[in-house]
Amino acid sequence: MKIVVLAGGRSTERNVSLSSGAKVANALRRKGHNVALVDLFLGVDAQTPAEIDALFTEAQTEASYKISDAILTDDDINALRTDGTKGLFGKNVLPVLQSADIVYLGLHGEDGENGKVQAVLDLFEIRYTGSGPLASGMAMNKKVSKEIMLYNNIQTADFIVVRATDPRPTSLPFDFPVVVKPSNGGSSIGTHIVRQQADLSGALDDAFRFDDELLIEAFVTGREFSLGLVNGQAMPAIEIKVNDGWYDFEHKFQDNKTTFVTPPDIPEAIHEDMKAIAAETFQALGMANYGRIDFLWNEADGLYVIEANSLPGMTPLSLLPQEAAAVGISYEDLCDSIVQGKMKLYEAQNN
Repeated sequence: MKIVVLAGGRSTERNVSLSSGAKVANALRRKGHNVALVDLFLGVDAQTPAEIDALFTEAQTEASYKISDAILTDDDINALRTDGTKGLFGKNVLPVLQSADIVYLGLHGEDGENGKVQAVLDLFEIRYTGSGPLASGMAMNKKVSKEIMLYNNIQTADFIVVRATDPRPTSLPFDFPVVVKPSNGGSSIGTHIVRQQADLSGALDDAFRFDDELLIEAFVTGREFSLGLVNGQAMPAIEIKVNDGWYDFEHKFQDNKTTFVTPPDIPEAIHEDMKAIAAETFQALGMANYGRIDFLWNEADGLYVIEANSLPGMTPLSLLPQEAAAVGISYEDLCDSIVQGKMKLYEAQNN
């Protein structure tokens, strides 16, 4: 099968995406597929059919990208292009995607997960992994996804929405500490735990660098978990134990910052409830193929859904691969099953 792994893009998380994309591309090659790794934003030089075909067939060494601690701004990313253009799709990207049997979306962050890319691929009838544009957009927007959860009686933290044009809140409907986070974003970039009113304005200022709509959430105490679903199969949950601080960008992608335990040491009934709620959340948001649902749990209040992720990370420290490994699914088989599972969904739609 000819597969494009689409990574990078125009996102604060492009370095994470490139790391995931390289690992996925290598895994799919080891499964016997012809794979081209393409940066959505920078594109490729290949133009003719022969040059495009060579991207899949030429001998390719194992690709790798190191995850950088740098959080890239739009100006940083735009400067990577030498032709001065700023569009989301780089040169020759669409012709390369059209030449593939399916595109593995290794994108992270707003422009990769909010449904824009998925909508374009649908318009060009290009097959891709993961959820469609509407579900992707709803999962990416924390305000919308939390409203859908509440409508479906899925417990999530209380919250208010603050926009850049709004007056700064002088009082909140819940007590400190609170969590400030961009409504559209990932990897905890721009997220702050605020413990007193005096620190709220500074946290809002920083978070507004990444989005013009923010959430202020009630802080929920408890143990943190994540649970992936792949082609209808619930993976075992993974518990996230931060060695110090909280599970921010650094702790997610740097070694020796966090301890991960899967399957977790929790009552089996709680684990089964978590799997059921993950599936309910997945269905409520209209997600498809695979995804990941993040939770907090404490014995007094039960399970809270933090958010849904329609394109889970696939780096060496990412959660979904660790969950799959706990039930004997190798990284290569996990990547291949995501591709094969989405192909079956497309085939079912055509029948």
